[in-house]
Amino acid sequence: MSYRRTARWLITLCLPAFFAAQLWSESDRPNVVLIFADDLGYGDIGPFNDDCPFETPQLDRMASEGARLTSFYVPTPYCAPSRGTMLTGRYPFRHTVMSNPAPDAGKSNFGLPQSEITIAEALKPLGYATAAFGKWHLGHKEDWLPRTQGFDEYLGILYSNDMFPVQLVRNETVVEYPVAQSMLTQRYTAAALRFIESNKDRPFFVYLPHAMPHKPLAASDNFYTPETRADLYADVIAELDWSVGEILSRLKELHLDERTLVIFASDNGPYYGGLTGGLRGMKGRTWEGGLRVPMIARMPGVIPPGVVNDSPAASIDVFPTICALAGAPIPQDRIIDGIDIMPVLKHSGANSPHDAIYGIQGSNLATIRSLKWKLHVRNPGLPRFHHLSPEEKAHQIDPRGPDGVTILAPYEQAKVDQHPGLMSGDIPKAMMLFDLEADRGEQHDVADQHPDVVKRLLAEFRKTEAEVPDLEVPESGYLFREPGPGESRTLMRLIGGELRYDRIPESQKHLLDKKPHGSEAP
Repeated sequence: MSYRRTARWLITLCLPAFFAAQLWSESDRPNVVLIFADDLGYGDIGPFNDDCPFETPQLDRMASEGARLTSFYVPTPYCAPSRGTMLTGRYPFRHTVMSNPAPDAGKSNFGLPQSEITIAEALKPLGYATAAFGKWHLGHKEDWLPRTQGFDEYLGILYSNDMFPVQLVRNETVVEYPVAQSMLTQRYTAAALRFIESNKDRPFFVYLPHAMPHKPLAASDNFYTPETRADLYADVIAELDWSVGEILSRLKELHLDERTLVIFASDNGPYYGGLTGGLRGMKGRTWEGGLRVPMIARMPGVIPPGVVNDSPAASIDVFPTICALAGAPIPQDRIIDGIDIMPVLKHSGANSPHDAIYGIQGSNLATIRSLKWKLHVRNPGLPRFHHLSPEEKAHQIDPRGPDGVTILAPYEQAKVDQHPGLMSGDIPKAMMLFDLEADRGEQHDVADQHPDVVKRLLAEFRKTEAEVPDLEVPESGYLFREPGPGESRTLMRLIGGELRYDRIPESQKHLLDKKPHGSEAP
């Protein structure tokens, strides 16, 4: 990092925190509620899609009363790295969670390092009560659980709600296995409301990473509509919207409205059944449909109503923005990639504080967004399951789908023929350039028409790429024999009930690898 860039970073990050500290006394520091949906598409809610088929009155109201950022990015088109970035303000290659932990695939031996500083850890020295209710996905073994990262309380599933074993955990204890997934949104909302009520007389930080609309989709009795079973996605969105309304209403009832920043966003783009709102691609791809997500921020008296800003911002900015608002010092012993974006939230015409925002695929930097331009340095890839026929797509079986045994959710899940985003446009390849102001759907590669832009963005990309370290590959915890050529890897249907990931059902024990390879013995 150059001296000029370092100096600008220090000035930008330290001064807002200093001035915010003058605005809030110890007794009236602002509260923060961070709501993070799972796999919610850019077009899944009304404020970001004029043609949205789902009704979202609470989120519509939240957007009208606050700010809506229409070019808000996450660093990866999948779950865990995005969550680490939201909580630390650092790109995944800095906080080191570059892929998704998955116990049933043996990906159990890594998580967010305790040396990382989360929003919760930054706020606790200022007297904040902190809690996380929902999907963690930053490590499911002892060293990486939520209460090692500054949270006083935790209730949720430690990884995705389709990974074996699906079990509900309170703090460090399994309290339900198997889990009735139709009640997850209700339970997480109730836990958040209880925590807010209990801590109304002190500053609090609530991290509410909902399970939905990640597959398997599930909604409670009050929202499930059996007469329209093909529209389960709409039921799930309606319940998420209800949850947001409950949070906002309770804050108002407790007279905490103007002292509480509420942020709503998603960890990546949609899976099948969702909507990108006219963006290309979906979850798992670095097209806009995978990386651009909805973002709404509301704080009456601080954020004016009706702000709509199209300047590029990103989830890296949430950490420094919250720290600046609360008067928490920014860590000086590490690079914080984000910048306080409160000016962007307050003014529709405010410019982005970033020269560039990056997207990552796997262990590699993949895209760069700067002003209206986006360069895919790496090939963004063809659509998932592109090799399947329409009939094969309609009958494709999800190995992590509801099974009536341990994954308990409605059977009518979205199929892989319900692609959420645009599938048209120029054939994917490396070094594609798009003008997102003129071509938000990334249909027409204009790299040949603007070689100077490609050269400039690529030079910037290479500078940041040089900062990406070679991270050690975590030891595998896969207990089965590795598949042979042409064979797919079998998921371990691990038995839950405890925080351990080595209990194999009798029906799968014939698959066990007889040669020990350092993982836990069953």
